[in-house]
Amino acid sequence: MKKYVKVIDDKPTAFYTVVVHKFTLGDVDDPEIYAAEPIWKWQNSDSGKFIMEHATEKPSYHQQVDHMTYGYQYAITATLTETDYTYWKLKYD
Repeated sequence: MKKYVKVIDDKPTAFYTVVVHKFTLGDVDDPEIYAAEPIWKWQNSDSGKFIMEHATEKPSYHQQVDHMTYGYQYAITATLTETDYTYWKLKYD
């Protein structure tokens, strides 16, 4: 989680960049294609719908090679306002 503050309309507003979803894939030929299904399922879940509606910027995903399983780890990150982050943390995390 990364917290930063921006001044909007002469008011300091806190924003949080957080990992909102993680998943792993096995050793596949094209991980980008195989990652689409878990991302789509998450986007259609209650948590995913909340993030897609309330994120201040378009959420992004990050891929990393998992050397222990010869697969891939994915993390979806989003930036939320302090109020939305608190609501998401209490309800979905």
